Amino acid sequence: MVKALYPGTFDPVHNGHVDIVSRSARLFEKVYVGIYEQPEKPALFSTQDRVSMFKESVEHLPNVEVQSFRGLAVNHAQKVGAMFILRGLRAGFDFETEFEMALMWRKLSPKIDVICMMSSLENQFIHSSRVKEVVKLGANVSDLVPQHVVKKLNENM
Repeated sequence: MVKALYPGTFDPVHNGHVDIVSRSARLFEKVYVGIYEQPEKPALFSTQDRVSMFKESVEHLPNVEVQSFRGLAVNHAQKVGAMFILRGLRAGFDFETEFEMALMWRKLSPKIDVICMMSSLENQFIHSSRVKEVVKLGANVSDLVPQHVVKKLNENM
C-alpha cells in the first residue's frame, strides 16, 4: 500500500489544505494528515481542536486519516509507513522554504521522498495566519475555510 503523510500545524485548516488532501487521496492508497503538536509556539486552537476540524473537513475521503504527532515529520512518516511527505506550494511564497525542508528531511531519512503539489488557483493566497488576522478584523472568511471552521474561528476570536 502506497502511503503519504501531509504534516502541518493547520491552525486552522483552510480550503487550500483540504484541496491538497483531496487531490492526494486520488494518488495514494492512504493519506495521513499529521497535525503537529507545537508546544514551542502558541496556537489559536488546541491540537485536539485542530485534529477535529481537519477530520470533519475530510470525512468524505475514506482513505484519509487525521492524527496528531510530536517531533520530526520524517519520524512520523516512518512510524505510519509513509514513503512520501506531501507539501503544498503557493505561487511565490513557499518554494524556498519547502525546498530547504525537503533537503533536511531527505538527509534525515533518505528513503522518504517529498512531493510538492501546486495549490489550486483559487487557493494560492490562503494562509492560516492571514485567515486569523482578517477574522480578528471582522472579515467574512466563509470562502476561505470550511463552514465548521468559520464557526470555530468566530467562537475563538
